[in-house]
Amino acid sequence: MSAHTDVGPRVSRRLFLVVFGVVALIIAGVLSYAASSSPDGLDSATMRGCQTVVTDGREELIGDCIAQQATDHALGSSPLADYALHGRTHTNGIAGVVGVVVTLAVAVGLFWLLIARRSARSSGETANEV
Repeated sequence: MSAHTDVGPRVSRRLFLVVFGVVALIIAGVLSYAASSSPDGLDSATMRGCQTVVTDGREELIGDCIAQQATDHALGSSPLADYALHGRTHTNGIAGVVGVVVTLAVAVGLFWLLIARRSARSSGETANEV
């Protein structure tokens, strides 16, 4: 009796990575438009006890809440802040695609560096053995 069991056809690594990338881009580019624009749980919890009012074209908090001590993030003016391109509305899908592409590029670059380092180490060990 054989210990090997056939579980079906194997998917190549390249095909898996391509499908993974396409699905990630679809999720980032299409489904991000369906995301809620309401504050998340942490935002709403810090806003308890306050109201947002517009004064001189700026939003201000009145009342007593934790959010009154909040300051802008250091990267709040970066190109992809608030899941949009340069603060423009309706660009969250594009920002998501840019984020996925950058993340995948960094991951692929790191994997290539690790593979190159591993192969250099392996070839160095082989040369020392001769």
